[in-house]
Amino acid sequence: MRLTLSLLLLLFLTHSVQSAVLTSRYRENYAPKINLQLDHTNWEKLLKKYVDNIGNVDYKGFTKDISELQSYLDYLAKNRPTDKATKSERLAYYINLYNAATVKLILDNYPTKSIKNIKNPWGKDIVEIGNEKISLGDLEHKILRKMNEPRIHFAINCASYSCPKLLNTAFNAANLEKLLEQAAADFINDPKRNVLTKEKASLSEIFNWYKKDFTEKGSLVDYINKYATQKLTSNTKISYLNYNWDLNEIE
Repeated sequence: MRLTLSLLLLLFLTHSVQSAVLTSRYRENYAPKINLQLDHTNWEKLLKKYVDNIGNVDYKGFTKDISELQSYLDYLAKNRPTDKATKSERLAYYINLYNAATVKLILDNYPTKSIKNIKNPWGKDIVEIGNEKISLGDLEHKILRKMNEPRIHFAINCASYSCPKLLNTAFNAANLEKLLEQAAADFINDPKRNVLTKEKASLSEIFNWYKKDFTEKGSLVDYINKYATQKLTSNTKISYLNYNWDLNEIE
């Protein structure tokens, strides 16, 4: 009798465990998966309002909306994407954060003729992410460049005329690839930033400073030719243009 009861109890417990496992798997496989994407709409509105189509900024007008810019930066600080977020989501977040924080730095020191007139602009811990503050330099070199996407150099803006232009469209996971391709082509083919001929190429210093990022899968000429309308050759003489650090302000 006791043996029968023991067997019945064992069968009951085994069935209960199997049911629990199946229920857990059902919930895992069929529960709706929520993909929360960050909202960069407020940054987009500010860009449309104060940045023209060639990337120059109405900093004087922007000072009227500095509180709106700070609110966006506060939103980013509280919503850092996790490692589970897509690479596109994370890249868009950090590019927007870099650009918004750079504009905020200029506004906090406006009027100024150049970002280089501000003391230690890339070394001060002014960028808030979660419970920590980092510098613009750390954001660029320790986060963005570590993501193995050289086109970030055409997307982040240092508030200067020789920098890649500040797009008046916010990056997001959906438009990231399109905007990175657009930014790369625009920058490389802009005669104010790169002067290209078959015999000689006077390049932006960006290609000198970050050459390692552009040459991991080939030569610098190979990378530029992916986007250049004027193709270079292995015999093209390479030099670098003087960098204009004047503020990218609408005149």
